[in-house]
Amino acid sequence: MQSRLLFRAAPYERESNATVAGITEEGGVILDQTLFYPTSGGQPGDSGWLQWGDQRIDIATTVKGPEGAVVLVPAEPAPLPSVGVPVRQGIDWNRRHRLMRVHTALHLLSVVIPLPVTGGSISEDKGRLDFDMPEAPEDKEALEARLNGFVAANLPVSDEWISDAELDANPGLVKTMSVQPPRGSGEIRLVRIGQGAGTIDLQPCGGTHVARTGEIGGLAIGKIEKKGKQNRRVYLHLTT
Repeated sequence: MQSRLLFRAAPYERESNATVAGITEEGGVILDQTLFYPTSGGQPGDSGWLQWGDQRIDIATTVKGPEGAVVLVPAEPAPLPSVGVPVRQGIDWNRRHRLMRVHTALHLLSVVIPLPVTGGSISEDKGRLDFDMPEAPEDKEALEARLNGFVAANLPVSDEWISDAELDANPGLVKTMSVQPPRGSGEIRLVRIGQGAGTIDLQPCGGTHVARTGEIGGLAIGKIEKKGKQNRRVYLHLTT
């Protein structure tokens, strides 16, 4: 019961029609096509609402289900639409856009700290990456200045697709040590920041991103924590 991923092609779409394709045993709703991003890759699932006729429910979060399904989790127990019923779906856009800004900012962080990434997470106001980094950076202010320079440059952010074999031939595209790109569909999505010779980053990613780095706004590097012998956790905050 695979859902068509509208958020992939149209991350700025806020509302859309859909049809209920299934209801899980736990009371989650599966749509035939969804604007809702499911929790994955450190990015939280979208929240929002569903409406059909004169009924409406709030959606607290979104998770991945079996066989490519995307499951919308209601905020509280309530009557659900039946399978086959047309619905209107809407995401909490302000929350989604902030998550997009933070996610793209973390890609920039992986550029200014070009070390293997061992973990990460995203929230509405900040994110963090864990690096295989035995020693903390000596000049945090210089890193912060580079980040905000990339924002000021308003670089384009785009996606493209390669085959599993092409990724195998270019293992350096994968920056994350703990999470590998999902395989099985025959294609892997890459997110590019910049274009042509001006590309500053290209890596596999299934998340939602802003269209240009200028949308991110101001950035500040927060705490840098030691997490084990080889790891440092670096926090990145939105300042606007």
